[in-house]
Amino acid sequence: MIEPAQFQNIKVLVLGDLMIDAYVYGHVHRISPEAPVPVLLSENRENRLGGAANVALNLQKLGAQVGLCGLVGKDEQGNILKNLLIEEGLSTQGVIIDHSRKTTIKTRVLENGKHLLRIDEEDLFESDEKIENKIFHVLSDQLRQSDVLILQDYDKGLFSKNLIQQTIKLAKEYGVKIAVDPKLQHFLDFKKVDLFKPNLKELKEGLPYKGNLKNITDIKNAVTKLQEKIEAKKIMVTLSEKGVLVFENDQFFHMPAYPRNIVDVSGAGDAVISVAGLLLALDAKAEEIATLSNLAGGLVCEKVGVAPIGIDQLIYHVKNL
Repeated sequence: MIEPAQFQNIKVLVLGDLMIDAYVYGHVHRISPEAPVPVLLSENRENRLGGAANVALNLQKLGAQVGLCGLVGKDEQGNILKNLLIEEGLSTQGVIIDHSRKTTIKTRVLENGKHLLRIDEEDLFESDEKIENKIFHVLSDQLRQSDVLILQDYDKGLFSKNLIQQTIKLAKEYGVKIAVDPKLQHFLDFKKVDLFKPNLKELKEGLPYKGNLKNITDIKNAVTKLQEKIEAKKIMVTLSEKGVLVFENDQFFHMPAYPRNIVDVSGAGDAVISVAGLLLALDAKAEEIATLSNLAGGLVCEKVGVAPIGIDQLIYHVKNL
């Protein structure tokens, strides 16, 4: 099996929706007299890298050399996001300011590690031609030095059909492998990539698939239909408690989930695509991608909030498989 220590030689470029994952921690001490809702006494606030920025952070913590491209608004949150990147030693060279949109921020309110509420602030319209040209400028410069490109879509407006098509074309011209973590709006626009990684909900709604997808046979049928539409070299579907299913060369490999103490599933998909992208660059087999990606996603679920896993942690658990 490929050793995670090999990740340090890989150069990755992440293109996707940047966001801040903000947290408000406190405890509920009474019910509001204004409405039947709890009153949380706030005790602490925290900002973390989210979205494609969290994928970049995961990759860096796994030892890879990381470039990042995405959008922020010309606002306080945009400055906070860039400062968070700098604090983590990640480059802000590819972070583009879009004056027409606000920086995406997800604020989670928690008591004793449990979510009470999430507040989203975002603009969801697609980028205009001027912004897309700036993105292509970054890609043209950074793809020359990359082994793999990860396209991280959260339906927050960065991707358009044209941007997707032109980006895939450019990556192929440079001989860069392409891994995609899709969302619903452009689900079927990511064609002929090297790795396509939806979760079960995205698979059902993105096709769309009229069956129930309650067992592995149904899921395999849906994946086969998806392959006919997008012609990806590999399709990896994350199945939560059922593990991971990888499809390659008309063959399936199913890896059941590892037993974990699940605390919070936030950020699990980011860890999965990070490890899968690195393994893709190393020409890993379907079994290796399923095994290590599945392991990484499970480790993240043991933490509260969106948090990356480190290379030492992954190496330790690989040795103890």
